[in-house]
Amino acid sequence: MKNTVKTVAILPARIESSRLPRKALLDICGLPMIVHVYRRCLLASKLDDVYVATDSLEIKESVERHGGKVIMTSSSHQTGTDRIAEAALNIDAEIIVNVQGDEALVNPAYVDKVVAELQNNPGINVGILVNPYNKRNIPSDIKVVLNKSNDILYVSRSDIPSSSRFESPPMLKAYHIVPFRKKFLLLFTQLEKGSLEQIEYNEYLRIIEHGYKIRAVKVESDAVSVDTIEDLEYVRLEMPKDKWFSQYI
Repeated sequence: MKNTVKTVAILPARIESSRLPRKALLDICGLPMIVHVYRRCLLASKLDDVYVATDSLEIKESVERHGGKVIMTSSSHQTGTDRIAEAALNIDAEIIVNVQGDEALVNPAYVDKVVAELQNNPGINVGILVNPYNKRNIPSDIKVVLNKSNDILYVSRSDIPSSSRFESPPMLKAYHIVPFRKKFLLLFTQLEKGSLEQIEYNEYLRIIEHGYKIRAVKVESDAVSVDTIEDLEYVRLEMPKDKWFSQYI
């Protein structure tokens, strides 16, 4: 075991992506996207193991063909967090890290940075990476605002804070690397969905609406979640220049 606090990453992946169909298996420089994310997580020093959680046999076979580990889950899950909670039930770990399967350029050093926040601070139940962001009116990107303690106040698909009275205020975007204490992750699945979660279509609002905190860790990153064909084309161009790519291809 690498760490005194055992930590495992789980990558939720499904085949029926609404905005970019079958994106988990789309080719990026010779590998399916989900395999890029898996192999990059293996380079993070604070992770003891990595799994993909899916309900797709096609994804399972692809990941295993490239040497990865897979946990099959129910097809009924509406969020990736619910999916990893099921996968975590039989995993011996204190911290479960949700790494979205579309973070094809995920930086292993940043995974370590947000995991360290929980490993070093027992009172924190959930963390998330955030990075500076200056695009406007992109609803597929989740924007966040923080309090003075770097806990999240709100997340939105709209641009926040508002530019109605302050031109182009600085913004932060969620970078979807989210470590949970396993006990809290299982509690999350028992919480009732709130109205804001359903309006914004983002499950992390469920945590905030029930009065719990999410600690944000700031990084400087130009990585993107692959939600559109434009995102995919960007990642295909950037991947050959990425310093981590050469370590696992």
